[in-house]
Amino acid sequence: MSFYVHYGITHSLFSATSQFDGNPSQQHRDRGDAVTREQGLTLLKWCYVESHKLLQKIQGVLAVPAHVQLELTVVYNCSLFSISQTQLTEAEHLLTHSLERALGAVGCDRPPPNPPVFWCMVLKSLGSTPSLRSCTLQLLCLHWALWLSTCRLGHIQELQEELRSLSEGLGAGEVAVEKSAVRPAVLVHPSDLKDLLLICTVIAQGAELLCKGRCSEALTVLQREPSPLAPRELLAQIHTLTGLCLSRMGRPHSAMQCYRKALETDVRCVCALHQSILVYRQLGNTQAEIQALHLLHSVLMMPPATQPAVAPPIICPASLLPGQSLSSLLSVPSPLSVLHSLAQKCVLHGSVSEGVEHYLDLLAALQSDHQLSQGFSEAPSLPRLPELYLEAGSSLLTAQRPTDCLALCDEVISTTLELLPERLLLEEPMEASVPGSPDKLGLGQDRLGVVLWSGAAYLLQAHCYSHLKDWKQAVTHYTRCINLLMKVCVKQKGCVKLELGVRTLQRLKGLALAGRGISFTHRDQKRESLRDLQLSLQAAPGCASAGLWLTEVLWRLGRRQEAAAFWEKTQSSSTAPSLEGVPLYLLDPQTGPSLDLTDLRRRVEEFINTRHS
Repeated sequence: MSFYVHYGITHSLFSATSQFDGNPSQQHRDRGDAVTREQGLTLLKWCYVESHKLLQKIQGVLAVPAHVQLELTVVYNCSLFSISQTQLTEAEHLLTHSLERALGAVGCDRPPPNPPVFWCMVLKSLGSTPSLRSCTLQLLCLHWALWLSTCRLGHIQELQEELRSLSEGLGAGEVAVEKSAVRPAVLVHPSDLKDLLLICTVIAQGAELLCKGRCSEALTVLQREPSPLAPRELLAQIHTLTGLCLSRMGRPHSAMQCYRKALETDVRCVCALHQSILVYRQLGNTQAEIQALHLLHSVLMMPPATQPAVAPPIICPASLLPGQSLSSLLSVPSPLSVLHSLAQKCVLHGSVSEGVEHYLDLLAALQSDHQLSQGFSEAPSLPRLPELYLEAGSSLLTAQRPTDCLALCDEVISTTLELLPERLLLEEPMEASVPGSPDKLGLGQDRLGVVLWSGAAYLLQAHCYSHLKDWKQAVTHYTRCINLLMKVCVKQKGCVKLELGVRTLQRLKGLALAGRGISFTHRDQKRESLRDLQLSLQAAPGCASAGLWLTEVLWRLGRRQEAAAFWEKTQSSSTAPSLEGVPLYLLDPQTGPSLDLTDLRRRVEEFINTRHS
């Protein structure tokens, strides 16, 4: 088959796909001729098959210098079709095999397989011929795209000088091609591809350096001037990654400016919004954080944008940026995780009613997704479902809705009842599940968690009865909580794996004893109250409410000297216990019996002054 017959086939084949030139501004100017996405995918598949048939015919004979330009152009288009079908290994084989044929046609030796050395030899041998230089640089662009798609940034680094000079080389090559009698058509203009590759390389290199902790180097890479015609999505990613660098370098305000630029560039850049929330949290700007959480949740809950009914591009940015480094840096929590954070923030910072509604929406969403039976929520950042129920119950109690709180706690108790062990010995490694025991929630490996959740549910119910001033029921439920916790024996104290669970166990025990002691006080059982309050302070030192009520009980028992001494000790202690990591439902209750602190202070101080006078 002659050169001109080959060219005719090439021209007719690729003119059918001229709409895939990768430039959105050039696509579908005549909407009456627009190709739907499904039709475009079908057409791409057909072109992929037919282009390979054409290439097989061309490469079925020995390569000769007069036909090298045509063959390399067909290889360029054929490789693009392979990439569009995610046949990356096939595309790379086509490139190397065809370049070896071209080198053989001009009388050069076969190059070594090492990609940087291979390309240095190809550019030296074929790039010196004006008519072949443009074709050679086109294939270098494609190989660059393949290295990006397969996360081989090292090859790009080794050939960075050659890649940077592509602009001049492609321009000079085009002038030489214009002077030739025949100019084979190309599917994607190499200059457009080169611009896309430049910005994707900046993003990939910056993300990799950032993940390695080399923030200064990443910042230098990300601050390279991008092409003004770069896609908005990619420009927004660069602004976001720059903000991440600045944030990790201790410059949160500068980071916020970058996140704003990212959102101004692309309003769909939810990662920038998520990162701005983390900066607000770092700066302690709670109100701004809550507003941003509201906005992020609203955006994430919007229905996904429908794919445009147009033919897909041959190469899209997502295919050039598959690395885990970038994915982890630009990850965004799920809508349910954001809703959970929003609910917590609202409850902890005064908007309790709003927080309660968010918690109820969260539980409804999880139940509608049939997640309850799995025991784990849909995202690692979400607590397990019993904890979510307890957090929601605690919020309901704070909002003075004790009846609703009781109902939620009943759900937790009934669900964990069959999983409670008769006795639990904590040591490393932890006790495994008892063979054959029911495990509806998949929690057999966390038997301590089951005990803590059930105990916390009884604790919250006791708080509810205290709020309702039903002291008998309050004592009963505090006692159930304490009895349940007494089944746990810690054998190895200081074990790292058990540290958090043991701290939670002790705090839960301290709150239950304090609550029962306060309830005994209202039942005028002062000695029992004194015992429980003292035990509470031993289990969880620093509990303010227990300390104040202990002073009151000692005063009522006529032990005023001890009451005054304990009061002075309490007032002189300036170190409050750290509540970091304490679950929402194990914070000091905000409702229930309150002590007249002003009256207690007056009585104790009068006694102290009288004693000293």
